[in-house]
Amino acid sequence: MRITVLAVLDCLNAPLARERIEQALDGRAAEVELIEVPDEAQAARLGMTGSPTVLIDGTDPFAAPGTATSVSCRLYRSPDGRTEGAPSVDDLQRAMYVAEAATTATARP
Repeated sequence: MRITVLAVLDCLNAPLARERIEQALDGRAAEVELIEVPDEAQAARLGMTGSPTVLIDGTDPFAAPGTATSVSCRLYRSPDGRTEGAPSVDDLQRAMYVAEAATTATARP
């Protein structure tokens, strides 16, 4: 699994996103990287829909369909309805499970 955090320079929520990703992985192997996005053009190329954006195997599992790319701050709704600057650990675990299931399904003959 490859997890990418796209963030603008000095995004205050990027460290929180990385911390929650590590918690959600709970020791499982994954390639995790942070990419600093300097402008709207690169945000569009990479599929960044606000900072931070978490991509799992190249897909943003938290973006609503049709969400425009952006270098603005991004908020995530937590399971209890609050807004936070990064996906919750539970939401990340669910997204990772879905990504792993999709990979397993496509790997079958």
